[in-house]
Amino acid sequence: MELTVDGLHVTLDRNPILRDVSLQVPKGDIVGLVGPNGSGKSTLLRTVYRSLRPAGGVVRVGEDDVWALSPRTAARRTAAVLQDSGGNTTGLTVTEIVALGRAPHHGLLGRDGAEDRRAVADAIDRCGVRPFADRGYASLSGGERQRVLLARALAQIPQLLVLDELTNHLDIRARFELLDLIRTTGITTLAVLHDLDLAARLCDHLVVLHEGTVMAAGPVLDVLTPRILGDVFGVRARTERHADGVIRITYAAHALAGGETTADSPPSTEDATR
Repeated sequence: MELTVDGLHVTLDRNPILRDVSLQVPKGDIVGLVGPNGSGKSTLLRTVYRSLRPAGGVVRVGEDDVWALSPRTAARRTAAVLQDSGGNTTGLTVTEIVALGRAPHHGLLGRDGAEDRRAVADAIDRCGVRPFADRGYASLSGGERQRVLLARALAQIPQLLVLDELTNHLDIRARFELLDLIRTTGITTLAVLHDLDLAARLCDHLVVLHEGTVMAAGPVLDVLTPRILGDVFGVRARTERHADGVIRITYAAHALAGGETTADSPPSTEDATR
């Protein structure tokens, strides 16, 4: 399903956090939410998965306002994988963690049935965690845990995935493997990503948030321009698609000085690639 955010306003402790934020994630696309710390990225995600009610505006999954749906119906449509979102995992195996993704499909006294078992087994296989399905979740590495949490989300069979810094604290191989896995799901996805290079690699489109407003939105090369990289992120850089099809960002050796703009000092061809 398509995700639409229209005219969103969020206020916390009387302070405006998001102001008139609008964005769209087409069905099956992956849209990355990027911006400096404190720009409102995680706050926006919280409104999408019904953790934080906005002061104004609307969030729609398909044609429905998520805040007009019942919590159970909304949970069936949207699965969220958050930073350190394992919850209370004491004594639980990987399979038991993944099976928690079926909870929105059960009634108060519901038990796992054949459909639930198929969904769990399929998610375990798709995320490559079958070799340690019977191990305790607490015994896994960071990369393995993130795969398990993604498997839990896929077992939910959602129509929208919401990801908050899923690759944080992972080594570079684990990051690439996880990003490649996300691309194979085919599920409409809104993902907060800290690393711009990874965002450029994973996403169909990007939305840049800065101080609670949308500064730019669109295809990666149209969004990560030298001016946006300078004005929002404070770096001299340029973005281009290489012959292998991968979009890469080339950074200057030093950040912009206070008051300096990208027009004052554009990145040179001798800048090192991060």
